[in-house]
Amino acid sequence: MRIRRWAFIILGISLGACTSSSGSSARATTPGATPESAGYAWLAGDHHIHSRYSVGWNRDSSPPAPVIGGDGIYPIPMNALMGRTFGLRWMVATDHGGPNHSKVNMERAWPELEMSRRAVPEVIQFYGMEFDSPGADHSSIIMPHTHDEVEHLHAVESRFAALDAWPADSTRNRPARMLDALRFLRDLPRRPVLIAHHPSRSATAVGAFGLDTPSELRDWNDAAPEVAVGMEGSPGHQGFALDRTGAIRARGARGGYSRSPTLGGFDQMTAIVGGFWDSMLGEGRRWWVTANSDSHVNWRDGGGDFWPGEYSKTWVWARPDHESVLDGIRNGRVFVTLGDLITGLHVTVRVAPGGGADTATASIGGTLEVPRGSAVEVEVRWHDPSARNAHGDDPSVERVDLITGEVTGRATDRESARNPSTRVVARFRAAEARREGDWRVVTWRIDRVAGDAYVRVRGTNGHELEPEPDPRGEDPWADLWFYSNPIFIRVR
Repeated sequence: MRIRRWAFIILGISLGACTSSSGSSARATTPGATPESAGYAWLAGDHHIHSRYSVGWNRDSSPPAPVIGGDGIYPIPMNALMGRTFGLRWMVATDHGGPNHSKVNMERAWPELEMSRRAVPEVIQFYGMEFDSPGADHSSIIMPHTHDEVEHLHAVESRFAALDAWPADSTRNRPARMLDALRFLRDLPRRPVLIAHHPSRSATAVGAFGLDTPSELRDWNDAAPEVAVGMEGSPGHQGFALDRTGAIRARGARGGYSRSPTLGGFDQMTAIVGGFWDSMLGEGRRWWVTANSDSHVNWRDGGGDFWPGEYSKTWVWARPDHESVLDGIRNGRVFVTLGDLITGLHVTVRVAPGGGADTATASIGGTLEVPRGSAVEVEVRWHDPSARNAHGDDPSVERVDLITGEVTGRATDRESARNPSTRVVARFRAAEARREGDWRVVTWRIDRVAGDAYVRVRGTNGHELEPEPDPRGEDPWADLWFYSNPIFIRVR
């Protein structure tokens, strides 16, 4: 098979070759994605990628024997090389588990990751795993790059992963064990990041949650707020509607969401204005969204996946090193996009001219403190790439939406998935935007900030006012969206 020949070539590679301002009235309390930040840039990445060490299992033996390539099929260096081909600057190896899979990760996946780091040094590569989250769906664990990363990941997988025990132990698959795992990660000398995967893939309808429930995700964030920091806004497996030739498969469901579909390629927990994500933001939680490939088998080889970076990208405002990228994810300096609709996004909130305060600003992931009653100005600046995407298209943004919501404190109902204050306050057609080279710029004024709030942005190449449920057999390249993470406004 063509892919396996490529894998052979890749594994034969020689390993040796290879600012914020402050003032008395308005204050930016958290650094954000400002264009002026020295040494920072938007770095595209993917935190959910499977290799051949996402194994199958021969259950005729005891314990079951791992079958290399039984689920994911590609070597880690091949994933890194293809990610580089599609413009990624960082990525995470996230193989998932089963009985004693912690040994597979430690003894097989990690050494190959080390080889991949040397073979493809242009891509910042993290060690991690798709965690069998006790009592819930999967999640990414992204380890800080340290000399003892392999020991720390082995410890959490062997002690807490729901499926790692042999003989099987059903008591490990309980929500309380997940909280124990999060506290373990929280107390490591350098904290990892954990992101919930495809949170509504097991849902049966909009508003009917599956393995991940609002209360569970709140519990995660409460137990380790600097570890459990968000969820996949747009899941992987977006290529299920394509056959090997690229033609449409009429029954293919984007994201593998076969019961309750994605909306514009995004999970319902993210895509519904005033829904679960906004309920978390309305509590003031720093709860971020990401996008990824969930690559196991590429659509060209009969699977339902895009290569890392081929379709979905998580852009992080960071310096090009492990520590800065992980810090950017942890602190929400992130926007996500499908189909390379945009390749840069700056959202800036500042006190409006004449507002009677300093000119402090805050950007994506940041917080701006202002006096009550201040007028603020929101500027949205997006980069419309002139290069064609991996499908050979040159998509353009048709419309950008500015969304605001109130921050009112912790919800009394832990299952709440509503923030009734959230709404689209402005819709901008791209044709109305000011042009600055390949950048497009729009601004909006909020005349009076009465209380704590947040703003976020999304955009699309289509005409749907709200993302509609994705029908079976929808061409993923025709329906593209991007989302920013929020900026918080704190009144004092």
